[in-house]
Amino acid sequence: MNLGIVAQAAGLFAVTNIDDILLLSLFFAQGAGHRGSARRITLGQYVGFAAILAVAVAAAFGATFLPESAIPYLGLLPLALGLKSAWHTWKHREDKDEDGEQQTAGGGPRTLEVAAVTFANGGDNIGVYVPVFATAGLGGMSVYAVAFLALVAVWCFAGRFFATRPVIAKALSRWGHVLLPLVLITLGLLILVEGGAFGL
Repeated sequence: MNLGIVAQAAGLFAVTNIDDILLLSLFFAQGAGHRGSARRITLGQYVGFAAILAVAVAAAFGATFLPESAIPYLGLLPLALGLKSAWHTWKHREDKDEDGEQQTAGGGPRTLEVAAVTFANGGDNIGVYVPVFATAGLGGMSVYAVAFLALVAVWCFAGRFFATRPVIAKALSRWGHVLLPLVLITLGLLILVEGGAFGL
């Protein structure tokens, strides 16, 4: 295995996925105390990232499952999930525990919700990965894919690590119910506006 390609893959992954650590921390904080939540979040992250990889690999070979003009509209996914989460938070605004912290209901984020946000947030990743994959050849592309999938686990670990640090966990348990919808809505709007969806 070419260590140079592995190093390039690690750098490329880190640069294109740095914002995912914040999202994962919020997801893990929302799922804290719910059995199986960490597994669902990790699985969702893998499903979403695998979909990004599949589209990028297919595009590198010349297939276009997703027209470039459709990518900005992926912003509708986190926007819709953010609005749903905001509505849920508003509806349960009186549900506080004995410490005055917002209680989360429903067992934390679902696998497909995490996957949808990951995929929608990966529109720019696809644009970066396609030319890299196209020039790397089949062997190089395989190394990139394996390195990326290994780094997804590192990202999930980092997200969970940050979400469980006492100071951060306390802040996220108190404000995470507000931050998650805010981050998702902002992310959705940014994807829509930066991509020029709806003529924005």
